[in-house]
Amino acid sequence: MSEAASPPIRDAATVLLVRRDGNEPAVLMGQRGAGAAFMPSKYVFPGGAVDAADASVPFASELAPGCLARIADFAAPGLGPALAAGAIRELWEETGLILGAPGAWPGPVPEGWRDFAATGHLPAAAALSFVFRAITPPGRPRRFDARFFLADAAAIAGDPDDFARASDELSHLHWVPLGAARRLNLPFITEVVLGEVAAHLKGAPVEDGVPFFDNSGSVPAFRRLV
Repeated sequence: MSEAASPPIRDAATVLLVRRDGNEPAVLMGQRGAGAAFMPSKYVFPGGAVDAADASVPFASELAPGCLARIADFAAPGLGPALAAGAIRELWEETGLILGAPGAWPGPVPEGWRDFAATGHLPAAAALSFVFRAITPPGRPRRFDARFFLADAAAIAGDPDDFARASDELSHLHWVPLGAARRLNLPFITEVVLGEVAAHLKGAPVEDGVPFFDNSGSVPAFRRLV
């Protein structure tokens, strides 16, 4: 596929949910279907494209100002909250887990959020920490400008092992110890993000900025969002 014929780049959000109640930290992952158009059979974190309705979702708590500032680098106004909402919605849809706090929605609930709202929760973005950004290279059937958010499983409302309300988009949902996660069938960028998260969980500072793999053009670039 030529660069001219490459599909449009869509904003996307992904959640790295980390559980720390075992011998070592574990991340929540699932496997995409063998027939999926994007990353078939790969183990990934919950996530997906941002929907238009995500921009107007009310929150029980907002993203931290530092996260918003880093996202704002070359971003459309208001994209930060939409990304946070998209991350929480995708986590709910693909795993059935609620990153939210009890609360009533102040007005009509967008169609894509009705099942979430029916649980009696508002999305809680304060638990999310922006840790990585990557744009899918040209030549792929789908391209995303993906922001990766880290969140502690302690922020989940309910049982973190209860996937009964998950969709069928991801199979084999389970908590994977960090040491074992990199031995799964992973996309390249997922391996890179896992390495960054492992360092972050060991106390590596984030003052140097959020890593950004920029494949928006024909020449890939790496920089940090400060």
